[in-house]
Amino acid sequence: MDHLQPGAGRGGKAGYPGGSPVLIPVAQEKRGAMTAPLGIIMLDTAFPRPPGDVGNAASWPFPVLYRTVSGATARMVVNGQDGPLLEAFVAAGEDLRRAGACALTTSCGFLVLRQPVLAARLALPVATSSLLQVPWVAATLPPGRRVGVITYDAGSLGDAHFAAAGVAVRPPVTGLSRGGAFHGMIEGGQPYDRAALAAELLAAAQGLIRSAPDIGALVLECTNLPPFSALLTAATGLPVYDILTLGRWLHAAAAPPVRSGAGVEGN
Repeated sequence: MDHLQPGAGRGGKAGYPGGSPVLIPVAQEKRGAMTAPLGIIMLDTAFPRPPGDVGNAASWPFPVLYRTVSGATARMVVNGQDGPLLEAFVAAGEDLRRAGACALTTSCGFLVLRQPVLAARLALPVATSSLLQVPWVAATLPPGRRVGVITYDAGSLGDAHFAAAGVAVRPPVTGLSRGGAFHGMIEGGQPYDRAALAAELLAAAQGLIRSAPDIGALVLECTNLPPFSALLTAATGLPVYDILTLGRWLHAAAAPPVRSGAGVEGN
């Protein structure tokens, strides 16, 4: 398992091409207090991770720690074939706990299938997938509105994934094309092309909304989509939830801010 600077998978490059993996600190000082890091269990991938991506430390307003599960490719996890690596995922979570992480998340939304077992096996709070937000977001919407989901691979995102996320009724879902820019970059080794990626994601979102005009919010399953969340909100007028909104929520409770000079009043 690797301890990499955000943006680097095994053999990958940090952020945009030209970066390199380096060790990162367990915690860093912010506003006079030590902030415990969020632990992120990473798949074994090698592609650019710009700011906004789960694997880039600049995406987070607090320290993060990374551990890579060797052999856990994107396609293996998307296809649900990662069962034999369960012990390696547990070991990565335990390693992050020992390194000082206060809570855990992952770099692939399809790992929601492992949410029940990882939550049972790991001592820290764990939120495997942004799909866990679907029922929470649905509760915030007015009557007649529902959540729409954009996923890396619609054909592989089944009812079992939503059941593991606590979603009783499958929401409207659209996926990215297997011949498109995202699949080409993540699985095909193609270069990072922000314009092509943005255009593909925006087209997917607009198509989903046309097919389901009652959508009141979007949840992005794929952890490589958040660099474009603001673009989606600007284009659709809808709130967008992703792995970063999940991780910030998780960290806020697991590592509440320490205010210098704050005392405890007794009776």
